[in-house]
Amino acid sequence: MNTQTLTLHITGMHCPACVLLTESEAQELPYITRAHSDLKHHTINLEGDLADKLPEEVALALTEKLHSHGYTVSVERQTHQKNWADFKVAVPVALAFITGFVLLQKLGIVNLVPGGSVTYGTAFVLGIVASLSTCMAVVGGLVLSMSATFAKEGDRVRPQALFHIGRLISFLVLGGVIGAVGSAFALSGAASFILSLLIAVVMLVLGINLLGIFHWSKRLQPAMPRFLAKHAYGVSKLNHTLTPFVVGVATFFLPCGFTQAMQIYALSTGSFAAGALTMGAFALGTLPVLALVSFSSFSIQKKSYGGIFFKTAGLVVILFALYNLMNALVVAGIIQPLFSL
Repeated sequence: MNTQTLTLHITGMHCPACVLLTESEAQELPYITRAHSDLKHHTINLEGDLADKLPEEVALALTEKLHSHGYTVSVERQTHQKNWADFKVAVPVALAFITGFVLLQKLGIVNLVPGGSVTYGTAFVLGIVASLSTCMAVVGGLVLSMSATFAKEGDRVRPQALFHIGRLISFLVLGGVIGAVGSAFALSGAASFILSLLIAVVMLVLGINLLGIFHWSKRLQPAMPRFLAKHAYGVSKLNHTLTPFVVGVATFFLPCGFTQAMQIYALSTGSFAAGALTMGAFALGTLPVLALVSFSSFSIQKKSYGGIFFKTAGLVVILFALYNLMNALVVAGIIQPLFSL
């Protein structure tokens, strides 16, 4: 076979998960032997038997595979629309949400954000945000891919149930393992403070990225080692009775910045129970949307209000990050509390 190369532009890439998903889907095309996506330049480099294929034809075929995940492939670079007008709605909605969130904590109804820590309520809310963001596109892609495989055999409910059970169990158990590992290191006060800062910085980067106005933030997001994430995604291509359960377990290792922020916090808890409950709360937050994805091609970024949602979610995550950063500084005695925590 005479191998040719082609570079196309992708609209909709936000994070390392997007790189993994677009590459995997591109390699499903019969005439593509290798694909490499570039998050910095929003491109995908293709290799394969492309001699009798027009670039526009390849772009259209790839768009058809990726459109359900919120991506569009084109021959020419598309102009990035920042849509500053979305902030007119996003800012008041985000402020109202955070105000209500803090009021619940002040009233003692739910202790959501106590000083210096990311609690189960925070982890649950971040799970909801993550499940609606394109950072979870790769998990949605796993679910849709797996659904299509088993739907051909007339089996829809059982695989989905096994997937979600496997995901919840893995986040509980592996979250606990991470917490237990943290206890073995007996983190000092300085180490705990550094981890708290790291969590706040990661959340801040994730929030800025969700705003969709700063391209540089995409390159700062944490990611699992590429080989590990790729193997985790490859599990979905298997067709076995227990495959959905194994795929659910594998999602713990996929490149989602939100997941990794929670994993860092689970490590800092130094407790199996706290680590397990933190990751379990996060997984529960992702459950409603992922369950919906299981039976549809739901994707909020394709909706007309997608820009407003992402900017609102980004502002909420940024405010969480700043709040936790402030609390960490207060606990360390670096600053005086600005509020009664």
